Amino acid sequence: MDEKYFLFLVSFIFIIKTTANASSFSVGGGVGVGVGIGGGGGGGGWVGGGVNYPNPSVRPSSNLKNAYIALQAWKTAIKSDPKGLLRSWVGANVCAYNGVFCADPTEETGDPSGPVVAGIDLNHGNLEGILVKELSLLTDMSLLHLNSNRFTGTIPQSFKDLYALTELDLSNNQFTGPFPATTLQIPNLLYLDLRFNSFSGPIPQDLFSRNLDAIFLNNNQFEGEIPQNLGSSPASVINLANNKLTGDIPVNFGYSSPKLKEILFMNNRLTGCIPQGIGMWSDMQVFDASFNSLMGHMPDTISCLEDIEVLNVAHNKLSGELPDLVCELRSLLKLSVAYNFFSGFSEECEKLYGRNVGFDIALNCIPGLEMQRPQPECSMIPGGGLSCLRIPSLRPLACGTLLQSLNSSAP
Repeated sequence: MDEKYFLFLVSFIFIIKTTANASSFSVGGGVGVGVGIGGGGGGGGWVGGGVNYPNPSVRPSSNLKNAYIALQAWKTAIKSDPKGLLRSWVGANVCAYNGVFCADPTEETGDPSGPVVAGIDLNHGNLEGILVKELSLLTDMSLLHLNSNRFTGTIPQSFKDLYALTELDLSNNQFTGPFPATTLQIPNLLYLDLRFNSFSGPIPQDLFSRNLDAIFLNNNQFEGEIPQNLGSSPASVINLANNKLTGDIPVNFGYSSPKLKEILFMNNRLTGCIPQGIGMWSDMQVFDASFNSLMGHMPDTISCLEDIEVLNVAHNKLSGELPDLVCELRSLLKLSVAYNFFSGFSEECEKLYGRNVGFDIALNCIPGLEMQRPQPECSMIPGGGLSCLRIPSLRPLACGTLLQSLNSSAP
């Protein structure tokens, strides 16, 4: 991240925290986050909310003396610094250290304690080492961006004491072990980026009950089923792509928070149906469940996704006809249903080519259309006996009425 922008972001968040009432102030949503398929490195422009300390009358201190102890302990645990980023980490003036950003709360709060470390950005440093427990002394730090390094090991349990931390970007490193549960104990965390590491095991249910606005877990080794409370997450971006997740997409997906804008399930081992509740996410812009083994029909409730721009369900085992209601979505920029078993599509879908929508329907089972599966492959439709809840309609769905009906019948 550009150093001037990072400094501005740190200062902005720090001023918000020191001037706003911590119990009532929050900034929902995020700024400038894409789908995150590339090689790690998020942590750009996520503006957090207020800070809630365990005891509102006692504000944890993170003076520069504590910061010096923490940073020097960390420096000794870094084995390789090929770019020389830590050469400046000498002496007591930690605010002069490369990648360390300080802020002074004196003007905003009258606190005479002086500057504190408000953020650390060592992105793309190629540093090799581990994270140390002493980093928990940086209790005024709002942002910790460490993407694209060679950090290994696990996340220290002491990170739960980073009361002010709102953004944690550990992407594109070499961390291992189970999901770092200590990250879910950081009380004010909003942005969690663990992608492109080697974390493994199940995804904890508590992840989706935390007040996180962005969750990036893609390109790890997570396995097992997706927790059933996925739909309860208040996040606007969730990326679970490129793991080893199995089972169904939770049936109640979509019945809770309406904030979700992007969700990626691509390249896992998911089975079953696309839940009918998908239509509840009225603000969704990206839905990618490609490269799985989903079966059944496309739910008609997808027609309620008025803001959807990217809809990708390619490389699954979906069947039936591609509904008009899907092809009529007006915000579509890309629709890919390739490598499935669809048996037909309508005139409305043909119009997508004229709308300059990236439409890919190759290698299905549509008679008379070029680049389709050989007939023997289409004689046995996968999941023919699978029962998926459907609410068919001959005309555009009255989404408000439909969603209200779905919500009343949700488990």
